[in-house]
Amino acid sequence: MQRSFSTRKLALLGMMTAVVFAGNYARVTMPLAIAGQTSFTLANILCCLSGLILGPLGALASGLGSALYDLFDPRFASECWITFINKGAMGLATGLAAQQALARDGLTYRRATVASVLGCIAYYILYFLKSFFYSGLLIQRLEPAVAAAVLPLKIPASLFNASVAILAAPPLALAIREALKRSGLSRLTA
Repeated sequence: MQRSFSTRKLALLGMMTAVVFAGNYARVTMPLAIAGQTSFTLANILCCLSGLILGPLGALASGLGSALYDLFDPRFASECWITFINKGAMGLATGLAAQQALARDGLTYRRATVASVLGCIAYYILYFLKSFFYSGLLIQRLEPAVAAAVLPLKIPASLFNASVAILAAPPLALAIREALKRSGLSRLTA
């Protein structure tokens, strides 16, 4: 079954991209003892939410919204392409899992939670690889042992970000999907 890409779906994609972009501004940055920094942000919730609402197309909203934020912040502008890939993978993994759930029996809270977990796992694998290779070895020119020693310092904030996303995105997605259904716009979602 072929689904059309309507103007309304494009508008929903644009809205989710803007919401992800704006969610990046709700950020608390914490310096790390050895090198670099880590942060808490609402963007992870919104990246999972994009996948839960848009399906695999949520990858575009997640990646583009986060990459645009990076472009507007000189600290992150050089990494916008990596952010596009990493956050896009988060939306894609969440969206693919949500799409599978919808094809079976529908998106339940449990399935939305599993989809969010998968999205967070995909993102954090890429995030830690980026932190080690790009930030640690290439940018900061750390020795491999030092770059590896920085990674455990990022785990608490990463676990907190993932936990908040996994707890918050599913009920938000189910509520938004229900509102879209009541308004006759449910065909816009995955």
